[in-house]
Amino acid sequence: MGPSGAGKSTLLNLLTGFHISGMSGEILIDGETREAGKVDSRKNSSYIMQEDHLNPMFTVLEIMTIAANLKLGPPLPKKAKLMVVEDILDSLAMSNTKYTKCGSLSGGQKKRLCIALELIDNPPVMFLDEPTTGLDSSSALHLVKLLKSLAMSGRTIICTIHQPSATVFELFDHIYMLSEGECAYQGSTKNLIPFLHNIGLPCPEYHNPADFLLDVVSGDFGRFNEQLVANARDPVWRNSPSLKRNVESKKNASDNNNGKTCVLISSPSEWTKYSILLKRNVIQLHRDWTITYLKVVLHIMVGIVMGLLFQNAGHDGDKSISNVSFFICALVYQSFTSVMPAVLKFPSEINVLKKEQFNNWYSLRTYYIAFLSANIPVQMFFSFTFISISYYLSSQILELDRYIKFLAVSELAVLISECIGLAIGTVDNPVNGIFWGSVLLAVKVLLAGFLAIFSHMPRPLYYLSYANFMRYTLEAMTISIYGYEREKLPCPHQSLYCHFRYPEKLLNEIAMDKVDYWTDATVLVIFFLAASLNAYFFLHRRVKTR
Repeated sequence: MGPSGAGKSTLLNLLTGFHISGMSGEILIDGETREAGKVDSRKNSSYIMQEDHLNPMFTVLEIMTIAANLKLGPPLPKKAKLMVVEDILDSLAMSNTKYTKCGSLSGGQKKRLCIALELIDNPPVMFLDEPTTGLDSSSALHLVKLLKSLAMSGRTIICTIHQPSATVFELFDHIYMLSEGECAYQGSTKNLIPFLHNIGLPCPEYHNPADFLLDVVSGDFGRFNEQLVANARDPVWRNSPSLKRNVESKKNASDNNNGKTCVLISSPSEWTKYSILLKRNVIQLHRDWTITYLKVVLHIMVGIVMGLLFQNAGHDGDKSISNVSFFICALVYQSFTSVMPAVLKFPSEINVLKKEQFNNWYSLRTYYIAFLSANIPVQMFFSFTFISISYYLSSQILELDRYIKFLAVSELAVLISECIGLAIGTVDNPVNGIFWGSVLLAVKVLLAGFLAIFSHMPRPLYYLSYANFMRYTLEAMTISIYGYEREKLPCPHQSLYCHFRYPEKLLNEIAMDKVDYWTDATVLVIFFLAASLNAYFFLHRRVKTR
């Protein structure tokens, strides 16, 4: 307990290891020193944070089933996992909300669902950061009674609370009062009034002891912090009959399990977790219409507009330069529509990811591979839809091998742009991320080799263009259409001179006559692998730097 700014959440973050940068000290568990935040320490506990970070796309039953599948491995069958889920929901009075989406739950229901998710693997220790914040008095009392029942069943429940009512306060076995980062009282709730009386601060009759203690540490009755801190070190105040009963119940529960932690089943393999996360990502993509269906419709519409805008540019020798403009426009459109949504992707999910990864639902590596596995085919389908429509309407050469080559490098550019957006989104906030993403893409467009031809660039910028994936994409697009000894193009009868009817003259004019398609395609594959690893590196740093 403690007033705002006393250090409650900081202390809880240190005990769990959720945020330990810049801190030092020792944490003892059963007399043994443990390193906070390590996997071994986190396996025996779960941390339910103050904010209710839940995926709004899934129902209560769905998200509980996903959590059960991620936490409970073989040989527990599917039916047994469902029984575990339903039993937990029944015990938390959540059965009537099984088919309600998480985004539609009330504040109290979200708090209970967060607890339910962590109860699946039956952790012996549960940390909760201000679980009653935002709840009315009735909901807060119900939630604390629930936590009390969990404590009585053999678990250790540690939570922070700001200002509990007298009824809620009496439910606690042990109180640790913080004031300006120091302990002002630690002991039983029953011993609080004698403790205050001992230092000359009698609690008024019929007054909530929690409110009175908060007033004292806040300085409403003068400066008593030094006296409180000094007297709080006396172990006599820690003796509590209710606390002893709970310790005995935990010991009995441990003895019944031969001194071992009560664990239902082993954790699933990483491959199993990957398949579960892949399915979850696919369902999420299916339900989020702004990411999938709206984007498909926009790609179709823009593909039609762009195809009509560059009509006949593909086979008219007099429009060859305009056709290369079509290539750069298609590249820029796909890159921007891949980078900008990706910048917002991880920031919108980072809190859910942090919570689940910290509580050992899965490893970050498994999550990231599952995310890419679900997202890459969708991005490739978007590119296929846009390129197929605009390619045909702009009258590009209808040869299968040229079309496949053109499409392949377009899809590689989309995937690279997606990974760049993911990396930017994890490094900075969304507003700054969109700004830097726009600036970065604008520079890449300038160095792509068409707005400023390579032979006309200053040497430093020319060499810098080798680090630009758009250069290789535009080169590969151009060579796939105009290379490989393509025949001369027809020109309008009214044209007196049609210089670019010969493809090799066009390639020579824009300094792409010595380009090799497979070299560019290989470089783009390397760019994609590097960009995906870079995005993972920044995501890992964002998740681990809490």
